[in-house]
Amino acid sequence: MEFYTSFSEKRPVRLSEATRRFAYDSLHSRYGRDTMKNKCVELDRDEYKNLPRIDQYDAAIEKIAAEAPIRVCDGERVSGAATLGMSVLHLVPALLSETSWDIWAIPGISHLTVDYSQILSIGYDGIRATAEKCAAAAKPEKKRFYESVLRCLHSFEIYHRRYINELKGRPGYEENLENLLRVPCKGAQNFRQAVQSLWFTFSFIRLCGNWPGIGRIDVLLGDYLEKDLESGAITMCEAREILAHFFIKGCEWIRGEPVGSGDAQHYQNIVLSGIDRDGLIVTNSVSYLVLDIVEELGIGDFPITVRLNKNTPLEFIMRVAQVMRFGGGVVAVYNEDLILSALTEYGYSFQEAVQFANDGCWEVQIPGCTNFGYSPFDGLALLQKTTLKGYERTDFSSFEELYQEFAGDLHRQVLDIEQWHMEHTLTPDKKSFAQSDPCTVVSLFEQDCIVSGMSYAEGGARYRVQSPHIGGAADIVNSLYAIKKLVFDDKKVTLSKLFEALRNNWEGYEELRQYAITHYRYFGNDNSEADDIYKRLISDFSSACKQCDKISPFLFPPGISTFGRQIEWAKNRLATPCGNRKGEVLAGNASPTPGTDCTGVTSVIRSYCSAQLSEMVTG
Repeated sequence: MEFYTSFSEKRPVRLSEATRRFAYDSLHSRYGRDTMKNKCVELDRDEYKNLPRIDQYDAAIEKIAAEAPIRVCDGERVSGAATLGMSVLHLVPALLSETSWDIWAIPGISHLTVDYSQILSIGYDGIRATAEKCAAAAKPEKKRFYESVLRCLHSFEIYHRRYINELKGRPGYEENLENLLRVPCKGAQNFRQAVQSLWFTFSFIRLCGNWPGIGRIDVLLGDYLEKDLESGAITMCEAREILAHFFIKGCEWIRGEPVGSGDAQHYQNIVLSGIDRDGLIVTNSVSYLVLDIVEELGIGDFPITVRLNKNTPLEFIMRVAQVMRFGGGVVAVYNEDLILSALTEYGYSFQEAVQFANDGCWEVQIPGCTNFGYSPFDGLALLQKTTLKGYERTDFSSFEELYQEFAGDLHRQVLDIEQWHMEHTLTPDKKSFAQSDPCTVVSLFEQDCIVSGMSYAEGGARYRVQSPHIGGAADIVNSLYAIKKLVFDDKKVTLSKLFEALRNNWEGYEELRQYAITHYRYFGNDNSEADDIYKRLISDFSSACKQCDKISPFLFPPGISTFGRQIEWAKNRLATPCGNRKGEVLAGNASPTPGTDCTGVTSVIRSYCSAQLSEMVTG
């Protein structure tokens, strides 16, 4: 069998035929279709409908652990599965009987990477011991949270014991059983146990409706593998097979049907390489095995980002490039030096910043410490409809006056986002976070929640981040640049005449439209004049966020994104001064507006990197 690539060479073959068949079946939705056959578990309506939400949640988690279908795939090397369809929909998969999900369902948590290091080192027995100690000394108002923590840990144990009982006596699964007899209840002792513990914990968290990232998998697993290789307990080929099953199992929600924009693959991101707290490169055998696996199988459901810095070994950089050639969008890179600079300048200590991963999409955060949210807005629509009043406002005497008006509107947009979150996420006294839907399963694996006695959603995480994300950045730049050149510099047309053409969606003004399209080099072509507007836009957006940062109880770092929203935004956008008609799908994230990048990929990179990117702390 072959795994698709658009590259001229075929993907290499290193894994066993059985493992490749397992991957093929999983990628072609065999297990995803099976998952959707079982939507959820049901709670008795009369018994639970009047209980507090936290009691309903705890009962739901226990019933999920006790009743979710057990799946053991043929020949799997790691066990555990998230087998309820509502989990795929980002909901706790439990309903009160005869109640529709949109009325009762508890939402899951995403945009986070939890702390898996504790489960690998001390297991859930160790986490429970910490919780019991904290509960004994807790103030009365904290007692209910600790009850929920201990109930959810008990549910995790129920789920675990069911798999042990399922595997007992099954020929061919002796190693899985042996590993599960120790992990994840206790700390892992070798690579096989570490992979099993990581997968099993991840599968339970996502079974409960959450979409967590994995984070720095080579940091989590690297020492286990290096010790086993040194002792001869395992070979690289054996380790590759085991780790490949981790990745294959992660495709269990592929359903073979459209799932919206497809921007995040359930947010289960992985980060490779980079440095540790001592500044030492952490690239290890696990880093290379991950690249081997995605190169061979083309698995994209664990989007991978590699942290590169000025000291990254050339051998590893070349290996990343070789894997990238096969396409599929499965390997990206971070400029680690730049990101560490951004995080430390923003206020994180180096010891914290160096741990950075991402949140399941791509936004930078500190794993196990961060409650992250983001607020996207369409900056192009802001320019068109607020600043330019639907192209009715024509009284600007200079480009600078027009730009300053837009910069003021941009600042007010950011302030509105900050005020909204102040009103909707804080208590009336603005001193603490308001209660929200329970999320104890996630709170088990965040570093500060159990010690503080507060859930992830209620302020238990060390950092509460709410990041404004500007969308349509390239489209804003190109629109402003076209106005600057056509009206104020080249005087090709008056502002009134240009805006008349735009209000008419360029109908009757084709000659002018073609001039705007072809006569100028827009953002993405290494044109300093256009790029200067981009740099200014990014700087002004960042400054607006910094001002809000000073008055908010949460962190307010800026970011750029659309996450596919350029598709849904298209119908509400007007024609652009750079030649686009109303309703066209325009730029994604910080990429050039489609059709405007005419001088090659190096020019795109130069334009993108012309801004002070460290100001985009989120990413």
